[in-house]
Amino acid sequence: MPRAATAPGARIGEHNGRMANSGAVSCVIVGGGPAGMVLGLLLARGGIRVTVLEKHRDFLRDFRGDTVHPSTLRLLDDLGLFDRFDRLPQAHVRQFRLPTSIGTDVVFADLSRLRTAHPYIAMVPQGDLLDLLAEAARAEPTFTLLREHEVTGVLRGGDRVNGVTFRSPDGEGEVRADLTVAADGRWSVVRRALDLPLREFPVPFDVWWFRVTTDRPLAEALLPRIRRGRIGIAIPRRGYVQVAWIGRKGTDAALRAAGIDALRAQVSELLPELAEDVHTIASMDDVKHLDVRVDRLRRWHANGVLCIGDAAHAMSPAGGVGINLAIQDAVATARLLAKPLRRGALAGPRSGRVLARVQRRRRFPTVVIQMAQRVVHARVIAPVLRGATDAVLPRFAGVLLRRLPLLSAVPAFVIGVGTRPERAPRWARHGRAGRDATRCSRA
Repeated sequence: MPRAATAPGARIGEHNGRMANSGAVSCVIVGGGPAGMVLGLLLARGGIRVTVLEKHRDFLRDFRGDTVHPSTLRLLDDLGLFDRFDRLPQAHVRQFRLPTSIGTDVVFADLSRLRTAHPYIAMVPQGDLLDLLAEAARAEPTFTLLREHEVTGVLRGGDRVNGVTFRSPDGEGEVRADLTVAADGRWSVVRRALDLPLREFPVPFDVWWFRVTTDRPLAEALLPRIRRGRIGIAIPRRGYVQVAWIGRKGTDAALRAAGIDALRAQVSELLPELAEDVHTIASMDDVKHLDVRVDRLRRWHANGVLCIGDAAHAMSPAGGVGINLAIQDAVATARLLAKPLRRGALAGPRSGRVLARVQRRRRFPTVVIQMAQRVVHARVIAPVLRGATDAVLPRFAGVLLRRLPLLSAVPAFVIGVGTRPERAPRWARHGRAGRDATRCSRA
């Protein structure tokens, strides 16, 4: 089996709280985001030696997929982690409300109607979730997390990828592995190195994220506020509101040139309940620009390497489903590939045939969600930003949802659970690793 190696003087990193020497690695995961950490935890619970490379020192990043949907909450239940997660500071969102053409709003998606243990979206800083997953993974003797290890490329040989190269504070090095998983987001270094065929879709808008500090209570619902040419969404958090400000793509420079006072005035007009607190947006440096993209790889894999999450399919923030779709990719990957990894079946030159199982499993929900997002972009967001309307739902849709409120369970299911939800494999549920190897055979 290939072995991990480093250049002279390079640090391999921290392994369960102590320095680790180079050794055999079955799987190296690029990116310590939600998909990477979930996959690393699951594989380690299956007794597979796995290393996660994270380029940052910590997980503290603002406005990074802070929505934890019912499908992910159920996964945390399966993994025996929900009680710890539930103690984290968080807010709950139970409804999505949309304005209609008759001047009122209607409940479009009601998560409280879902038949699940946790019928809500938990709003938790992503760093808190990742710290929880890392703590659980450190209990597994086959898990290693290397922080401040930025992947710079892939190792090739014998018509396959054999691992990655990295740069750390102590120098450059490499990790060799039977399987390399790219979970490093839409700007994936691994994806660019592989030059896999990509399909891109036009997106007419970008998002600017900022927070408004306030103690004023907001309802447990997300309600977009719309004026012709403007969309704002206030997301309730503990002690502050996270605002998604949606505007036409390519207007970041104009927004910043107008200055913070102009933005505060616009926020006060669109979100009047925050008017007395907009001064807490200190400057335009506090306003983070997201260049929204939607794309997906036509092929997610090559021999020895697999892309999942945004590295395989960049998602729009519409519906906030990206983080949860990526986590479901990770769960499916662990279930489908644990047994082949244990057998060493991914070390050969034809591992791509095995890796294709993941794409076949996860392509359908990806296509469905992206199609739905593109419809929302074209039929809802783009007309508002052009100034053609100030409503999201036409009159007939609003009337129908009022008369038949049970219909709000359908979009709630798509947003909260997904079209192909994944359950943690039985061998990865509850408890610590070091399990008998035969448990993976039931994956």
